[in-house]
Amino acid sequence: MIKVLLVDDHPVVRRGLRALVDDVPELSAVGEAADGAEALRLLEELAQAGEPGPDVVLMDLQMTGGMHGVEATRRITALPDPPAVLILTTYSTDADILTAVEAGATGYLLKDAPPEDLVAAVQSAARGETVLAPPVAARLLGRVRAGRPSLSPREAEILQLVAEGLPNRQISKRLFISEATVKTHLVHIYEKLKVDSRTAAIAAGLASGLIRPA
Repeated sequence: MIKVLLVDDHPVVRRGLRALVDDVPELSAVGEAADGAEALRLLEELAQAGEPGPDVVLMDLQMTGGMHGVEATRRITALPDPPAVLILTTYSTDADILTAVEAGATGYLLKDAPPEDLVAAVQSAARGETVLAPPVAARLLGRVRAGRPSLSPREAEILQLVAEGLPNRQISKRLFISEATVKTHLVHIYEKLKVDSRTAAIAAGLASGLIRPA
């Protein structure tokens, strides 16, 4: 069962999302929050009670009168063993997309996505995969066309495994190299792609065609 926390400042939207999530046998809505601060409080309460937290947080980007989605994403992904954060918003500007991805979001979807695409995205996010709506991927591609970065074959191989959701330890075992070597390669990948997180590196790699979708 994939547990989902819904974060949106519009009650009607949350109600619709809960109905959609609860209609899928594999998914279960475990809570709702009207802004990022409330989402963090819910996660803290679950942790203090010793109860399992959500696997995926569906996060709105702009929320009136409360902590916005980017800051909430940054704080959630900094928690020990954090859930995946999947942005669900009406905003698709370059700045919105990049700041959310840099904050650690696992994916970025638009609210006009078909219900089946949203369900598939939640399932992918729970598996540690990056999910980008086609318009979002197109925007990121447009940003890198003017100056496409290049990776060495080993760096591309490591980034591909990162995109498939493998942690450093598993990557080191798969490639028969040390974890320290994996970390060194990731530092070089981040520098070349001008990013500072795994999710951002995956997004940049997908947008520039350096790696294939997982």
